[in-house]
Amino acid sequence: MIGPSSYLGWKIDYANPPGEPALLDPGSMHWRVYKNPIALAVGGVAAVLLEFAEPRIRSGVWDHSTFKADPIGRAMRTGTAALIGVYGPASAARRVIQGVTHMHARVTGETPGGEAYTALDPELLDWVAATAVYGFVTAYDRFVAPLTEADKTRFYEEAAPVARLYGATASPGSEAEFVAMLQALAPRFEPHPIVDEFLETIASGKAAPVVPRPLHRALARAAVSLLPPMVRETLALGREYDLTGMDAAALKTAGRLADRIALRSAPPCQASVRLGLPYDFLYRSEAERRRLLETARQE
Repeated sequence: MIGPSSYLGWKIDYANPPGEPALLDPGSMHWRVYKNPIALAVGGVAAVLLEFAEPRIRSGVWDHSTFKADPIGRAMRTGTAALIGVYGPASAARRVIQGVTHMHARVTGETPGGEAYTALDPELLDWVAATAVYGFVTAYDRFVAPLTEADKTRFYEEAAPVARLYGATASPGSEAEFVAMLQALAPRFEPHPIVDEFLETIASGKAAPVVPRPLHRALARAAVSLLPPMVRETLALGREYDLTGMDAAALKTAGRLADRIALRSAPPCQASVRLGLPYDFLYRSEAERRRLLETARQE
C-alpha cells in the first residue's frame, strides 16, 4: 500500500487526493529531472557549496538549523521539501512551503565578520533558489542524460513560480541569467572551513553506509566539478577534488540506471498515479509520455 510521508508535521500523500494537480505539470522538465536521485544528490551538494560561498547564507544555515549536528538529515529534509514542491498535491506543497517560510522568519543573526543577516532577505532567497535550479539541471545534463539548451532554459523558467512561493523575487530564466546573478554576488564569496567539513561528511559515506564509499567520494568530486571555475578557486577546493574518469563513469552508470527504474512507492510514481497516469509514466519514451498526457487531458 502507498502511504503518506511526513514533513514539518504534515502528512504528504503523493497519491492522493486523486486528480489534484501539482504546482508543476507532469510534462515539465522538473518532473523529468527530479525523478533521478543521482541528479538530486550531485546537484544538491553543488547547490549547498554555492550557498556556503556566501557568508550570510553560510552563517544562517550553520547557526540556525540542525546542519552542524546532522548535515545529512538536514539535507534530506530539504530534499523532501523540494520533492513535495514538484510532485506533491498543490495544496500540500503550499502548506509545506509556508511552513518553511515561517521558520525562515525566525532566522536572523550576524556573520563572524559582523554583518547582519535575515533569512528572508530577498537577495539571499533569490540566490538559494537559483543555486538549486543550476545544481539539479546541470547535474542531470552531466551525469544522467544530455539536455538541449531549450530544455535547460525551460527548467529555469519553470522554477520561477515555486521560487516566488518561497519569497524569491528574481529567479533566473536561463543559465546566462544565473551566471549574471553569480557574478553580481561573487565579490562577497569567501573560503571557509565549514565548506571543507561539509564535503568531508559527503565523501565519508555517512549519508548512506550501504553505498560503496568510493561512490560517495565521487559524488563530492562531481559536485565540485559543477561549480563555475571562479567559485571553485575562491573556495580553495584543490586538486584532491578533481573528478576522475572512474568517478564520472561510475556516476553516469548509476544515473542512467536510476533513470530507467520506476519504484511504485517513490513520489514521482505516486504523483503520476494521482493524476491518472501509469505509475511508470516518467520512465517511458518522450513520445509515449506526450500521448499519455494528451489522453489524460481529454478525459
